Amino acid sequence: MRRLLGLALVALVCATDGVSAADPNKVLRVVFPIAESGFDPQGTSDLYSATLARNIFDTLYVVDYLARPYKIVPNAAEAMPEITAGGTVFTIRVRKGIFFTPDAAFKSKQRELTAQDFVYSLKRILDPKVRSPYLWMLDGRVIGAEPLVKAAGQSGGRLDYDAPMEGLAALDRYTLRVKLKEPYFNLLNYMTHPAMAAVAREVVEHYGDEFNAHPVGTGPYQLAQWRRASKIVLTANPGFRREVFPHSDDPKDARVVQAMKGKTLPAIGRVEVNIIEEAQSRLLAFNGKELDYVQVPYDLAANVLDGDRLKPEYVRRGVSWAGTPDPALAYTYFNMEDPVVGGYSKEKIALRRAIVMGYNLEEQIRVLYHGQAIAATQPIPVGLPGHDAGYRGGPRYDPVAARALLDRMGYRDRDGDGYRELPDGKPLLIEKFSTPASTDRQLDELWKRSMDAIGIRMTFSHQKWPDLLKMGRAGKLQMWNVGWIVSVPDGDSFYQLLYSKTIGQANYGRFSLPEFDRIYEQTKPLPDSPERTALYRKLAEIVDVYAPWHLGVVRIDNVLAQPWLLGYKKHDFLRHPWMFLDIDNGLKP
Repeated sequence: MRRLLGLALVALVCATDGVSAADPNKVLRVVFPIAESGFDPQGTSDLYSATLARNIFDTLYVVDYLARPYKIVPNAAEAMPEITAGGTVFTIRVRKGIFFTPDAAFKSKQRELTAQDFVYSLKRILDPKVRSPYLWMLDGRVIGAEPLVKAAGQSGGRLDYDAPMEGLAALDRYTLRVKLKEPYFNLLNYMTHPAMAAVAREVVEHYGDEFNAHPVGTGPYQLAQWRRASKIVLTANPGFRREVFPHSDDPKDARVVQAMKGKTLPAIGRVEVNIIEEAQSRLLAFNGKELDYVQVPYDLAANVLDGDRLKPEYVRRGVSWAGTPDPALAYTYFNMEDPVVGGYSKEKIALRRAIVMGYNLEEQIRVLYHGQAIAATQPIPVGLPGHDAGYRGGPRYDPVAARALLDRMGYRDRDGDGYRELPDGKPLLIEKFSTPASTDRQLDELWKRSMDAIGIRMTFSHQKWPDLLKMGRAGKLQMWNVGWIVSVPDGDSFYQLLYSKTIGQANYGRFSLPEFDRIYEQTKPLPDSPERTALYRKLAEIVDVYAPWHLGVVRIDNVLAQPWLLGYKKHDFLRHPWMFLDIDNGLKP
């Protein structure tokens, strides 16, 4: 009873000190097409878990909600970082008066966010025990990290968080200093990513292996309910600091700013997230006014759009629409360690290139996406820094050339069953993995049709998304169509998907080529520049030659919003901007 009373008192203090004007009668209803994997910002890597983390935890910086072109602004930091020593030292002041939501881990005490929380959280990315999928963001960059990381790896234990690390230090209660081995201009971009959000050491240690289910942050929302892979409910953090809807002089923002001017954030008291995997069901839920906004399923765009316009029935209802190319790539990778499709010999390269040339991507864009996608020419999507507009890429769809290449390299149909065998006469069988969702099953049908046309037998295995993620990271999938979306305004992270040091993290295909690594490492210290883009072109050429991926598409992301949803502006790097939204209950049916 005393413990419960203590927690209640802390909650009362936070509610009194906070200025949240969130209305508990305003409920935002949204949907995810794929289940979340948890709430650990350093330990989870899927888009939907990151979305939840972004709303529960605080990063030092964020990408401004209204500004276009996009710009980075302080969030939990007082100001932009002081960058010295040629881009190798970042000194950041943390805002005072930001508090974690009450939790038993704090033993009934109000807990302020400090610089040490960011030191601890960044160290978690480096900790071998955490196995962070974002290790690539800091790996090999932080001065003094390697001895501690190596010692933790050898002992099989956790990183010694109390041991000093020169490159990550709290100079005082509110001052963070990061010292790097070489310039790393993208660090500021990555400081907007949920992976670099602050978690409290007391909470991580209190919950241990269950921390992934017990998020305690300083952000605008807190977890109220979680039914795994089914429903998540967030409620507004009553102790959230004073934040007001941002101002913009851009005439394009006039309607949004007028609706939200002067409002304290967050305005919505409750966010309900349901997991609905089937595309048709998601759109039906929106049409039935059960959702406040929805990402239009790619295969159902024709139900909503008439060319480049919203259909009249939606216009009459006052529904708004926004569509832009995703800062994302939907690609299919080959497991480079697989005995059939992997490897770097001429025969293996030829097999992968033939599969790439044999797949009818234009049919996928027409049939599956109804024109709401464009063929990717390189790993970095159009619109992102690092994309080379002059690079056309290859190889292209050419089933005749694909068949000729397979014949030439010894992949022939020896038994007359219509399917080719390996050069040694053994069966050639390729297994492609995907989810059970109808969209993925349609995609599988397109792949089978294309592979049958060039004489390759392809089978399909369906697993739930979280299981595929684990299997992919462990190198257990032969082929998988997957996507990578960035949460920061730069294209650098697409090439780390092929960097050998991210095998087991983001490099699901386990591509490992010294020449690629050497060139990619040359890009690391460079800001966005013609020099960096030229190096990226060399990397794109390597991808074309070795074909570790079928590059796939950049999809057009279309979002519909109900007329009672206020404050919504489509944002490439903040796909679910719950903190900035409001609901006019008077307009709801």
